[in-house]
Amino acid sequence: MGSGVVGFNIQPKKAVFSDTNPHLINFYNDIKNGIINHEKVKQFLVYEGEKLFELGEHYYKQVRERFNEKPNTLDFLFLNRSCFNGMIRFNGKGGFNVPFCKKPNRFAQAYITKITNQVKNISVLIQLNDWSFVCDSCENIIIKATPTDLIYCDPPYIDRYSDYFNSWTESNEQRLFEILSKKKARFILSTWHHNKYRHNKYIDLLWNKFNVDTKNHFYHLGASENNRSEVIEALITNFQTLKNYQSDYNLVVQNIDQFLHSS
Repeated sequence: MGSGVVGFNIQPKKAVFSDTNPHLINFYNDIKNGIINHEKVKQFLVYEGEKLFELGEHYYKQVRERFNEKPNTLDFLFLNRSCFNGMIRFNGKGGFNVPFCKKPNRFAQAYITKITNQVKNISVLIQLNDWSFVCDSCENIIIKATPTDLIYCDPPYIDRYSDYFNSWTESNEQRLFEILSKKKARFILSTWHHNKYRHNKYIDLLWNKFNVDTKNHFYHLGASENNRSEVIEALITNFQTLKNYQSDYNLVVQNIDQFLHSS
């Protein structure tokens, strides 16, 4: 699922959003089931934002500890919006471990309004469409795809981000390649191609048997300066984009590009 922005912007009438991060899936299921809405989010962020402004990093760590002991959707949102660079990162024990962003006044009124509007907009989209949010492996989800489906995969980038929630290893990349290679459904895969330091060896080892399209992107996120540089992104497809499915492909590229430049 990644951020989900591709699906949210394309707005298919029916879709399955899947990720192995249960906190992400729980967030959207809580919106879908009415457990949280934009009004509850606003009340929560106003209250918690005032405490963060008063106590700073100490309070951020309190909320992080509270979340790791008893995870809930609102704390997850609070941490993601007040942590360093808006990252989602967990340690080996599954605990959220991103440090504070060093901005005690993080939740200004304008920022809370922006967040609540996003929650409201997503809520409307979920109500209008037949969308499922599932915490499962890519293998279990992709195997259910039919030949008429379009699969979009946004896994953690191999050899770049290994601690998003579950580590993404060479065996994971190999298994994803094997699964997608056997599917008759169309697929699009996001990954990285190269930067000035190194090349994604799995492009040559695995993905070059498919169509590879590239696009430049500069990363402003990342704890390491090595991850804050220009990266050539890759979109892998098993169909010819200049023929029957150009419109589908263009929609995905447009929305990936929109997300990258708003990050």
